Amino acid sequence: MRRLLPIAEWLPKYDRRWLRGDVAAGIAVTALIVPKNLGYAGIAGVPLQNGLYAAAAGALIYAVFCTSRQISTGPSSSLAAVAGGAVLFTGLAGDEAAQLVAAVTLLTGFLFLFLAALKLGWVAQFLSKAVVTGFLAGAAVDVVIGELPKLTGTSSDGDTAWGELWSWARTLGEIHWLTLLVGVVALAVILALRFTVPAVPGALVLVVGGLLASAIFDLSAHGVAVVGDVPRGLPAPMLPDYDIVRHNLSVIVIAATALLLIGFSQTAGDARAFATRHRYRIDVDQESVAQGMANVGAGVFQGMPVSTSLSASSLNESAGARTPVASLVTGGLVLGTLIVLAPLFSDLPKAILAAVIIDAVVFGMIDIPELRRLYRVTRFDFWIAVIAILGVLSAGVLAGVLIGIVLSLGWLIYVATQPSMPILGREPDTQVFRDVRENPDDQTYEGITVLRLDGGLFFATAEALENRVRSIVGSDVRALVLDLEGVNFVDSQGSAKLAEIHGFLEADSVEFRLARVKPRVRTVLQTDGVIDLVGVDHVHGNVHRAVAAALRD
Repeated sequence: MRRLLPIAEWLPKYDRRWLRGDVAAGIAVTALIVPKNLGYAGIAGVPLQNGLYAAAAGALIYAVFCTSRQISTGPSSSLAAVAGGAVLFTGLAGDEAAQLVAAVTLLTGFLFLFLAALKLGWVAQFLSKAVVTGFLAGAAVDVVIGELPKLTGTSSDGDTAWGELWSWARTLGEIHWLTLLVGVVALAVILALRFTVPAVPGALVLVVGGLLASAIFDLSAHGVAVVGDVPRGLPAPMLPDYDIVRHNLSVIVIAATALLLIGFSQTAGDARAFATRHRYRIDVDQESVAQGMANVGAGVFQGMPVSTSLSASSLNESAGARTPVASLVTGGLVLGTLIVLAPLFSDLPKAILAAVIIDAVVFGMIDIPELRRLYRVTRFDFWIAVIAILGVLSAGVLAGVLIGIVLSLGWLIYVATQPSMPILGREPDTQVFRDVRENPDDQTYEGITVLRLDGGLFFATAEALENRVRSIVGSDVRALVLDLEGVNFVDSQGSAKLAEIHGFLEADSVEFRLARVKPRVRTVLQTDGVIDLVGVDHVHGNVHRAVAAALRD
């Protein structure tokens, strides 16, 4: 029971001296997330209160199952963008959209639990960081384009971000100037607070200020659109409508898979970071269980996807959180907001909410420093990120998910099948052999070529090795030394390929020697008869000995 429910372990040992810090942290996080979660619900295309449903369920359920003491779980801009992409793709609205998002959330939770139960977290590693960076940036731009009509009091439509942007641009002659004024002032306020006093929760200031301005100036009576009815009360547990799930199953599966890939590694990484900083240990599998149960709970209570929120977790930590009691306080306060304060949000101008959303996605999803790093360090990764951005903007968020997965797998296949195979030379006055491209002054030997394979020798790389050998072996080569230091794994096809290479080299009167064969690799080659074929005396402990033997012959 204590392993399944960690709260049963730590709560009886709770030190009352921690309560003040946990309560203060819970209050601070609530002030941060309530206005933001209203915006996240808008991104997802569900009623605003559903964002608060998810925030409460996520915080309370996560605290019961988690092993991290500072993590705050709830909706986020990236998760909302994926859920909103599913809603846009299906064309659903209102209660049907809410049920679709609840179904996506439920499936996401079950996938978390499935991977945690079978310890398959490595699956999430198949989405590369470059692809995730590009996907999130593209989704952020897509969301911003969708919010522009709310800032100008106009409308837009379109199947892609480009189409929606063009549609919005054509309506600029119909701008509602008071709405534009409200939107511009809102953006100016939240950006000014972010850059001048970042400790102040800009979203909270903006929402409170927007509600006061709406009441004082009666903005709705002057044509400024407001969010509309936000009912008071708590949701009843229910499952999504079967017909909605059945008719949109493929969309639900794609969206849930994207949410899993985005959230899984982030959850583990953030939890480890806080645990390391505060010198305690976490159970990564249990953290996945906690995130899974939080999503299942959010889905059952008509919410939206939840995951680790780094900004909320950082605030939780800095405000004094010592245990998950802080998360319980946050969940309780969100419930209180739903019961007491929810109707107040009904008069919030949509332009204010749009400013909150734009601020959240631009600064929460567009990682400019990472894009710069990719451009500086690995140009190919940068262009992969750019393709992911264009994919989202040109085909939509859900299609962008598929494009991202294909890009990641394509990059993985390319890297796996094209290992580095440099020619080596000897460092002067040493027995060290290294890449001659990087060290052109190193010594080489006439008629002897030393080649190193950097990567596993298996079905995907065997052909590449043969092609490389054929490309460097000519009439002036009488010996080839293959350095296998970088080979940790060889399969039956890789072993057979070495036998083939030996065969055509022998036919061309080229001596074939192996160097630095690791025990695991040697066992496979020995079992397959390759060692005997090459000759035990042609297998050497290092490259220097192999070259010396070739020189003697």
